[in-house]
Order: sequence, then C-alpha cells, then structure tokens
Amino acid sequence: MAKVKFPRKEIEKHFKLTEENMHKINMLGVPAEIVDNDLEVEIFPNRPDLLSMHGFLRALKAFMGKEKGIKKYKLNKPQKDYIVKITKEVKEIRPYTACAILKNLSLTDDKITEIIDLQEKLHSTVGRNRKKLAIGIYPLDKIKLPITYTALSPKEIKFVPLESEREMSGSEILLRHPKGRDYAHLLEGKEKFPIFKDSNNKIISMPPIINSAETGKVDANTSSVFIECSGFDLSILNKTLNILVTTLADMGGQIHQMKLEYEKPLVTPNLKEEKIKISLENVNKILG
Repeated sequence: MAKVKFPRKEIEKHFKLTEENMHKINMLGVPAEIVDNDLEVEIFPNRPDLLSMHGFLRALKAFMGKEKGIKKYKLNKPQKDYIVKITKEVKEIRPYTACAILKNLSLTDDKITEIIDLQEKLHSTVGRNRKKLAIGIYPLDKIKLPITYTALSPKEIKFVPLESEREMSGSEILLRHPKGRDYAHLLEGKEKFPIFKDSNNKIISMPPIINSAETGKVDANTSSVFIECSGFDLSILNKTLNILVTTLADMGGQIHQMKLEYEKPLVTPNLKEEKIKISLENVNKILG
C-alpha cells in the first residue's frame, strides 16, 4: 500500500471535496482524508494507475459518471528512427524493456514533481524497489535515436551520473554514488551491467541504478521525452509504461510508439483493453 498526497486545489477544479464526494472517493476503494491543503489517499497494490494525480482523477471521473467508459488515447505509429535495439548481452542480466516517446509536452514544476513522484512510487511498489522494474525518462532533444539496450563490463561503462559532476565507471558508481550504494545489490555478481546508449554511443543510463547527468534530467524546457522501463517481466513493463504514457498524455502530451527489436519485434506502448471473465453468480453472492 502506498500513501500519496494530491493538492486539494487541483482536485477541486474537478470535484468539490464535500462530505458526499469524500464518501464516493472511499467507495472507489481508496481510503482518503483531507490533511491541511492536500487530499491524502491510500492506494492498494492492485491500482498503481492511481498513484499520480492525473491517473486518480481519470478513475474518479469514470467512477462518478463524469467521463464514462475507458478513456481512449491516440497512438502515433513509430517513425523511422523510433527504434530500440535489444542485444543478447542483456538476456541473462535484465532481459526486457518497454519504451515510448511523448511529444508536445508543456511541463511545469508541479507536473515535473508529479512525474518524479509517480516514478518513485512505481519503483517502490510495482518495481519492488527497482528489482522487478526500473524507469528512465530522458529529454528527447539530448539523445540521438535509435537507442540500444545492451550490457558492458563495469570498466567499459563511463559517464557522469545524475547528482555528480565527474565521470565514473560502472564500478565507481556502485561504490561512490549514493544511488549506486543503495541499489548495488541489484547488480551484485554480474560481469556486465545493463546500459541504454544512443546512436552516438553516448550512455544515457545504467539501469536500475542511475541516469546520465547530461541526458537524464527533465526540466520545464523539455517538450519531448523518451521513456524506458527495464526488468524481468515484459507484461509488468508494458502495464507500467501504459500508466506513464497515459499520465503524460493527460498532461497534454502526444504518445508515439517505438519498435523494439527483439528476436520477435514488438511495438510499445499497446493500450489495447484486456477482458476478464467473471462469475455473475459469485458477484451476486458477494454483493447481494
């Protein structure tokens, strides 16, 4: 369970937090209370899409009948260089990735804070503290497509990590960088570490540890981003990517798919609805 706070003034642009509406929010399955100037809600593990304010509002609008049905998003097909090459080197280390590009974003400090909070909440919940899932978000104008997802020996990996001013090797990052020390156990015993690099051979990140300082920080001037999720379960990566791209689309962005060059090529994101069969008899038995 994760506890998140949303600014009350932003929620009340859509719903007044009256006693009746607070009751309805609780009926959605998210215990909620007003704390100072925030709406504080508890999100259960089965609803990671509610971890961002935009995701929460999307679900609440549907639940309250304001915007009925599953929201539709336009997916723009991959352009020429919207490619991620996945090499065999990552197969035994961190084998999968799911990626997307978002364009025409108009970011503010509040939106950036929401994106960072969502990323960290997904890391700690669905991602099991980055073990199952790690997320990277990069300004598109600072990288050259296509992207390669591969692995190198720690000595071959050299870049300036976020929150640092000097170049480090992969080994140095695990020993000396705060994030490296926090998550070093995730690469323990590995002869090679996974990396994402652009077509200029510039390393943009070493998942699941840290992004590059040059290419891994989004700010208010960023209008387009490259997003990657890496880990061990492609289904989890795809669903997490869907949460991220729909949140950014609700912020005004345009979703662009990417072609992932596995042995069997794949295009992500895929927002196709899933169907589940349930027992009507069982539902009536539980609900009455």
